[in-house]
Amino acid sequence: MAAGVSRIFVSHLAGTAVFDPNGDQVGRVRDLVVILRIGNRPPRLLGLVVELSTRRRIFLPMTRVTGIDSGQVISTGVVNVRRFEQRPTERLVLGELLDRRVTLVETGEDVTVLDIAVQQLPARRDWEIDKVFVRKGKGGALRRKAEAFTVEWSAVTGFSLEEQGQGAENLLATFEQLRPADLANVLHHLSAKRRAEVAAALDDDRLADVLEELPEDDQIEILGKLKEERAADVLEAMDPDDAADLLGELPEEDVERLLTLMQPSDAADVRRLMAYEERTAGGLMTTEPIVLQPDATVADALARVRNPDLSPALAAQVYVCRPPDQTPTGKYLGTVHFQRLLRDPPFTLVGAMLDRDLQTLAPNTPLTALTSFFATYDMVAAPVVDDSGSLLGAVTVDDVLDHLLPEDWRETEFHSPPEVTSGG
Repeated sequence: MAAGVSRIFVSHLAGTAVFDPNGDQVGRVRDLVVILRIGNRPPRLLGLVVELSTRRRIFLPMTRVTGIDSGQVISTGVVNVRRFEQRPTERLVLGELLDRRVTLVETGEDVTVLDIAVQQLPARRDWEIDKVFVRKGKGGALRRKAEAFTVEWSAVTGFSLEEQGQGAENLLATFEQLRPADLANVLHHLSAKRRAEVAAALDDDRLADVLEELPEDDQIEILGKLKEERAADVLEAMDPDDAADLLGELPEEDVERLLTLMQPSDAADVRRLMAYEERTAGGLMTTEPIVLQPDATVADALARVRNPDLSPALAAQVYVCRPPDQTPTGKYLGTVHFQRLLRDPPFTLVGAMLDRDLQTLAPNTPLTALTSFFATYDMVAAPVVDDSGSLLGAVTVDDVLDHLLPEDWRETEFHSPPEVTSGG
C-alpha cells in the first residue's frame, strides 16, 4: 500500500484497473469480499473480485495486493484465474452492503449506507472495514437536505440481517460509467434479489440497453419481476428485434398482454418481427434503420447518423426509399455508405449518390446465407427488402454474431490456464 494512504472508500475502487508488477493490466475491480465476524469486530477484507479482459471474474486475495495508489491496484506477479465463487460466510461490499438500511446503535435511528471505508491494519497485511458513511432519512428528491456523516463500524448494526427492499442507487453510482454490456455482467453476478433491486432503480432506457446484453434466463427473470406497465415501457425502449426475441421466450398469454400495453406503433413492429422465423433475415432485422427520401441532402443524412442512440453498425449507412419513409417503406432505391457522405458536399442529394449494386436480402434468407453475405461483402449492415420492393428493415453483423455463437456465450469466457505468472 502506498505511503500516506490510511483509508480507502470502496466507491473509489469500483472499476479501478489492476496491474501486475510489470505494468501490464490484469483486469478491473468489480467488488470487494469481506467476512462478517462475531460481535462488534469489523469485517475482515478478504480480497477483490477482479474481472479479467475475458470477462471471467476471479478472486484476488489482499495478501497479493502490494499497492493501492493513484487510481490503480498493484498485484503480485501470480494470479489464480479460477472463477470466483462466493461462499456462504462472505459478503460482497458493493453488491450487498451499499444502500442497506442499518441502525445507529446510540439513537436507534435508521440510516442508509452510502459508502464504506477499508483500512490496512498497522504493521500487518490484514485489511478490515474501518468506517461507514451513512445518511439519515430515505433520500429521494430531497436527499440533499438529509444529513450524511461517517461513523465507526461498531456504531451501526444490521449488516448481518437479510434486508428486504434494499435500495440500489449507491451501487449504481459506482458503475455509472459502465457500458451496457459491462453493467449487464455486473447484474448477472449479483443475487436474484439484488438483481431485481438494481433493475428497479435503472431508468427504462438504461434497463433496456442492459437487458439486450443479458443472458436469456436473466432477461426473463428481470422482466417477470417488473410491473406489467413498466415491463411494456422497457420493451418499447429496446430494439424491436431484441424485444421480439425476448417476448418469443414468454408464454403466449403474457406476450399478448404485454403487447397490448405497449404503444401501438412499437407493438406493431414487434408483432411483425415475431411473424418471421428466428434464424432468418426477417427474424434478425431491426425495423429502425436510417431511412431517407431521395431529395434529402448529405447534411440531412449526417444529422441522422450523429444520433448517439444508434449503434455503429446502423450508423454506417442510410437507406434511400420512396415515401413512406417508415418501414415497411415505399420502393427501396439504394444505399448510401457513411464514407461517401463524408466525401461529398453537404448540399448533395442522397438520391444522386446511391449504391445500387449492393445486394438486398429477402426476409426469409437463412442464417447460413446471411453469414456468407457479410463475409463476402465485408458489410456491417444490409437492407432487407420484400417482393414488392419495400424496405422492411436492416440486419446488422452483431445480430448475426449473436445467433452464430453458443446460446450461453454471455456466461462463458475464453479458455485460460489455471495460473498466470507475470514478472520474476
